[in-house]
Amino acid sequence: MPLASRREGGGGGSPESEDLPPAAHPNPSRKEASLHRLPLALVAAIVAAVVLVPCALAAVVHVRVEGKTRTLFGAAEPRITGSTPLDVLGAAAQAGEFYFHVTQTSFGPYVDQVGFYAAAGQTGWVFKVNGVSPPVGADQVQLKDGADVLWYWAQFGVAGGPSTLVLKRTSPRCYSATGQNDQGVEKVPAGLAFHVDGRTISAPAGHICFKRHRSLVWASSPNAVRSNRLP
Repeated sequence: MPLASRREGGGGGSPESEDLPPAAHPNPSRKEASLHRLPLALVAAIVAAVVLVPCALAAVVHVRVEGKTRTLFGAAEPRITGSTPLDVLGAAAQAGEFYFHVTQTSFGPYVDQVGFYAAAGQTGWVFKVNGVSPPVGADQVQLKDGADVLWYWAQFGVAGGPSTLVLKRTSPRCYSATGQNDQGVEKVPAGLAFHVDGRTISAPAGHICFKRHRSLVWASSPNAVRSNRLP
């Protein structure tokens, strides 16, 4: 299956203008006249609804963008406002001043480049929401407040894409890390290691405790997407 179809999902695009039904009120002056005949309170309510609906669809979510060789944005998963994962990527790109490009395909909008690396062959840019890869495009997922959105560069093989590491604090000085597959199923991957204060510490069991540390803690594993970072 082409990478574009796997990532963006869905089918079809926006209808062409000639396919749309004619406007109910082709004469703007008649529409304005009908509004003028409505009570002022009702007109105000209609206008408020039109203005507020797009804002109500936006959510405040946590976002991270992981590049091929390093984190491009949001290592500690800051909050960003957006309605869909595609909106959130655009907001993160503006906040982090990094480049991304979207092209239109028969499957919908397709993110074909973020930062320096463009999609090619079996590599490309994919996203997860709350650890799961949705079966639809990045413009089709309606986000909810508090969601975790991850965009990352992936190389696909026979077994699919890479797992994505998630780091959690289990106590004030202890941490655990697991890899999530596309369905969000977690397991400790082979070769897991924690990174802190310039040190790399192997942790086959997936957890570690420190007496003290200065820098943020994160985890890595061969062929997996690096984790978020925690203090």
